Formats: sequence, C-alpha cells, structure tokens
Amino acid sequence: MANTDWRNQTSVTEFILLGFGDLPDLQIVLFLMFLVIYVATVAGNTLIVVLVVADQHLHTPMYFFLGNLSCLETCYTSTILPRMLASFLTGDKTISFSGCFIQMYSFCTLAATECCLLAAMSYDRYLAICKPLHYSTLMNNRFRFQLAAGSWLNGCLVTDIFVLFMSQLIFCGPNEIDHFYCDLIPLIKLSCWDTRLIVLLNFILACVFTLPPFLLTLTSYVCIIATILRIPSTTGRQKAFSTCSSHLIVVTIYYGTLMIVYLLPKRDTLSFLNKMLSLCYTVLTPLANPLIYSLRNREVIEALSKAVSKYVAFRTYTCLFCLGTMEMFCLNNDFWWCWIRSHFVIGAGTLCL
Repeated sequence: MANTDWRNQTSVTEFILLGFGDLPDLQIVLFLMFLVIYVATVAGNTLIVVLVVADQHLHTPMYFFLGNLSCLETCYTSTILPRMLASFLTGDKTISFSGCFIQMYSFCTLAATECCLLAAMSYDRYLAICKPLHYSTLMNNRFRFQLAAGSWLNGCLVTDIFVLFMSQLIFCGPNEIDHFYCDLIPLIKLSCWDTRLIVLLNFILACVFTLPPFLLTLTSYVCIIATILRIPSTTGRQKAFSTCSSHLIVVTIYYGTLMIVYLLPKRDTLSFLNKMLSLCYTVLTPLANPLIYSLRNREVIEALSKAVSKYVAFRTYTCLFCLGTMEMFCLNNDFWWCWIRSHFVIGAGTLCL
C-alpha cells in the first residue's frame, strides 16, 4: 500500500455502509441468520483443512488445493461478515477511512486469489482425467506448491497495484456506500477526483490477472467434458465426471454471480438485486463449499468418519480411565474422602462422555 497519509488528502474520515438498512424491522432476524451462516462457514471450512492435514489418504494434489480453498474461504467470509454482524447488532453503520480500505484490500486480494486457485484446481482435474498416465509426473509436489503459492502471490500483487493508485484518490463529498462492504466500484464513485484512470487501470488489471485464470478454467473443463464424452462405458463416464463435478458446481456459482454483478447496469433501482447477488459469492459460496465437497465426495466422508471414530474412542478411554481412578482411590481411602473425590471424578467422567 502507499505510504501516503490518506487523512491529509481528504475531508472524509469515515464511510457509512448502508447495507440492508432499508429493512429496519428485520435487523435482529438478519443478525441471527448471518451469525449462523458465519459460524457454519468457519466451522465447515476449518474442518476440511483439519481433515486434509490430518488424514494421509487426503495428501493428494486435489485435496491440497481444496485445503487452500477452504482456508481462503474462511478468511474471505471473515473479511465481511463480522463487520456486518456488528452493524446489525449495534446499528452503527460507520467504518473508518483506513478500515474501509483495509476491507477492500483484503476482499480484492482473496477474490483474485480464489480465481487463480479455481484455475489451478481445474487444471489438476484436467491432468487427472485427460492425461492420467502422466498425472503423477506432471502434478508433483513441487509443481502443486508453486501453483498454490503463485495464486496467493498473484492476488496480493494485483491488489497492491490497484490500492496503490486508489490511495491517491480524494474523497470530499458524500460518504454513503450503498453496499454491505467496501466494494471498489461504489467507493470509486464517491471520489471527487477524475476516476477515469482508475477505472481504466481496474479494467486492465482484471484482463491481465483474472481473465487468464478464467480462460484456463473454461478451457480445462471444455477438454474434460470432451474427454468424458469419449469414454465408451456409462460407468466410466459417471466415475470420471464425479471427480470434477463438485469443483464445477463451485466454479459455476462463483463466476456466474461475480460476472452478473459486475456486468449488471449500475442503477439505483438495481442496487438491492446487486446486494443479493453479491451475497452469493461473498457469503453463500464459502458456506456451500464444505457441503458440496463433503456430501459429494466419498473420500472426505470416510476421512470424517474415521476422525469421529477416533475421537469417540479417545473420549471413551478417557472416561474409563477416570472411573478406574475413582474405584482404586475408594479402595484405599476412608468414606468421606472417597465421597468427595468420587463426585469430582464422576463430574470429569460426565464431561468425557
């Protein structure tokens, strides 16, 4: 980011995120709904990361990228939802100037990174289905680490360049953003400066850094579908398609809603529709990813079942150990000490269960 002191350039010290303020009677309902979504999103994606790290059977390129995606989705939703939840609960819709830029920077970085990660995942599926004999050689550990690191670096680089120029804008007029987070397009509109250069830069960066990943994803799936259709047996086609169907669903939801939002005419009459569609790729996609990948993936379900079995076995062993300790203690102590200690141990045993 630029070292420029933003407060010396602008008379605006804070912005107002209007969000869903036009629904005053539903603020508590919206708070509870988004709170459940946030907790479920963080829990689901964290669970996938833990399973990928802990289970040896999931130490493959596909699940390595899935772990990266789940980590990204956790950060993605945490960039927006906590601030939204605080707004619903307290009614305070203001966000500081620097806080708005930090939120925009985090969001843009993660969005650009996700585009690259989805492209890396689609290329992985392309190699697995279209070049199965060379898959292990081409998608080796070094190459997959390079793809993941490159995705994160690409997201940071494109956002650094854009925010460097955005920090030069002067804001001296209205400070109301008709959105639930600091999106770059509504923010650019509030500037008192000539924004044509920034808009052009945004278009160029989008073409250079995000269009190639999208085209790679699209090309990969065209080749994948063509290869699957050439498989003679129905069983073989179903098996091949099942390995990439989850990722294809995620890609369709993410890119579909993202493109509609940014290609939609920027009119006041469409602002509510814009917010609802924005919820799809900022809130619902991170929530749906764990469900899509777990419910449609036998290996993830098996890893989760083994983890639950190990956890239950550990708790059972701990409980039996607690009860055994109580019994041995009672055999070697008087009644009152046994009574006091047994109640303590039974309480611990209850927690074990």
